[in-house]
Amino acid sequence: MGFFSNIFAKIFPSAKAAEVVVASPPAAPSAAGAPAAPVAPPPIPLGDVAPILDAMPGAKGLNWRTSIVDLLKLLGLDSSLAARKELASELLYSGSDEPGSAAWNIWLHKQVMRSIAANGGTLPPELRD
Repeated sequence: MGFFSNIFAKIFPSAKAAEVVVASPPAAPSAAGAPAAPVAPPPIPLGDVAPILDAMPGAKGLNWRTSIVDLLKLLGLDSSLAARKELASELLYSGSDEPGSAAWNIWLHKQVMRSIAANGGTLPPELRD
């Protein structure tokens, strides 16, 4: 079970971790005439993510909506740089930002949110791209 599967299981304990998939990072616009990537079937709705996370103990003192570190802390997961590097690797980070930098952490948080949505979690507009 990968790091993202651990995140997903903390939010949706009844979801089957073996079926969790990581959303592909947003791609650069493709050349004209290139075939579109196949679209996955729509996920089974699991519920609204924000109310689930807001109801967790300690949520009021954490900025989980924008901070990957706070999100991981809220879920009781390792938020160290090494753990976030593992998560970034699993989420196929290919940028040039320094690991641990603000831009890198923002990308990581957005990609986690994309992957949650790709697996059936419902996100409020401010958490969607």
